Amino acid sequence: MTELIPAPRSAVAGSGEVRLTRHSRLCADLATEGVGRWLSAALRQATGLPLREGRELDDAGGDGIGLRIDPLLGPEEYRLVSDPDGVLVEGGDAAGVFWGAQTLRQLLGPDAYRRAPLDRDRVWSVPYLRIEDAPRFRWRGLMLDVARHFTPKEGVLRHLDLMAAHKLNVFHFHLTDDQGWRIEIERHPRLTEIGSWRARTKIGHRASPLWEDKPHGGYYTQDDIREIVAYAAERHITVVPEIDVPGHSQAAIAAYPELGNTDVIDTTALSVWDTWGINPNVLAPTDNTLRFYEGVFEEVLRLFPSEFVHIGGDECPKDQWRRSGTAQARITELGLADEDELQSWFIGHFDSWLAARGRRLIGWDEILEGGLAKGAAVSSWRGYAGGVAAARAGHDVVMCPEQQVYLDHRQDPGPEEPVPIGWVRTLEDVYRFEPVPPELTPEEARHVLGTQANLWTEVMEDHARVDYQAFPRLAAFAEVAWSALPAPAERDFAGFQHRMTTHYRRLDALGVAYRPPAGPLPWQRRPGVLGRPIDGPPPSR
Repeated sequence: MTELIPAPRSAVAGSGEVRLTRHSRLCADLATEGVGRWLSAALRQATGLPLREGRELDDAGGDGIGLRIDPLLGPEEYRLVSDPDGVLVEGGDAAGVFWGAQTLRQLLGPDAYRRAPLDRDRVWSVPYLRIEDAPRFRWRGLMLDVARHFTPKEGVLRHLDLMAAHKLNVFHFHLTDDQGWRIEIERHPRLTEIGSWRARTKIGHRASPLWEDKPHGGYYTQDDIREIVAYAAERHITVVPEIDVPGHSQAAIAAYPELGNTDVIDTTALSVWDTWGINPNVLAPTDNTLRFYEGVFEEVLRLFPSEFVHIGGDECPKDQWRRSGTAQARITELGLADEDELQSWFIGHFDSWLAARGRRLIGWDEILEGGLAKGAAVSSWRGYAGGVAAARAGHDVVMCPEQQVYLDHRQDPGPEEPVPIGWVRTLEDVYRFEPVPPELTPEEARHVLGTQANLWTEVMEDHARVDYQAFPRLAAFAEVAWSALPAPAERDFAGFQHRMTTHYRRLDALGVAYRPPAGPLPWQRRPGVLGRPIDGPPPSR
């Protein structure tokens, strides 16, 4: 019971256990039938037990599982009681019941995560206990960058399962960048015909002399996206798409050269970018560009029902705009002070456009430059300052500071760490991350929607590399996002490590190629591949 991750708010042990048998029933009503289908499928494949449907837990003979809504509980809150009557999971809504079902799966042991039973004669049991639990934050996110290295649809579905197992509920889907456009847009087919493939790929940091000299790419059809969104919804995960504007756009410009600053460079000579870094080729601030991306977002909104749509807004160099007569004419026409305000106007256009359609814009903290768009929310990645400024101005914030929760950063200073990027962020560092800056007042802190860990995939060429960078740190992050932990210095990291001994076995059963506590395994290393380590401790703010 004490080995649950994330740690529940309250857990009281009893004396005894509920044993699941071939006669056990799983009882769900209309409000919880979706959770029931998921739990039944997950447990049937792992245990081999039929878990037939029942109507009421009282009729299940003391060895059944019941799922139901308790309107007195809050959103995503749940209560799990295991006693002589069976196992009852109640939630304030279906999401709460689902998170309680995830806890139940942990209580059954690591083999409950397997896809087939190891021993059909095994006794499956849940100890008598009472757990009451609720999340600290409504936004408990993971961002996956599929533009730099493409993750096929099956891999995305796998990430959603891993998120659900850790009670994470927002999947930030980074779909476009200089190195690839990953979503089918029917009215602009060249975005995927041209923009989804690059001729070669830099191996390691951009200063590396190594190249993979073969095409890399792929994209999701609109039916793929519908499947991903539906699969996520069944797991009470919201998918927030990111379509980058006005920077990080070379793949789009390669497909449609008129989107670029044609009066400054020959945009017809551009191809999908094959290396990493901040790209100088940004969108032109023209009416044609606005109409083009309105068309893109119209299709995106039909595919993603999320409240928020992410528009990037980060790392947009202004050099081409400074040299562009078209951009300078637009600055004059709009009465703007400079190129920063031009970017603010660009972002503001889509903020208004999305708001008119009942959606909300969210972008990286660069959207603060030149004035924050009304109604926009901020993903604070360059430390805490952007989030603090946004919250003080009354804007909602998702805290994802790079020095804390960029999981592409290295996990250890040792020489065997594969392709070392950024600061050292150990498992303990992530566990002691605090999403709410202490300088915020209680009123300002209410604008912190939650927190998010980010996986940028420049040096992660496949799912095994993503697994290595994500785990086990994502388990620590999930506890930070879910549980009401003490102040960072007071957190029981030794206790968390103890619980991780069991959680590693769950990850093994799930096939996660995590970084072992003792360091990388031989096949996880990348000798000779240049990284970009940053020495010393990261900035605190």
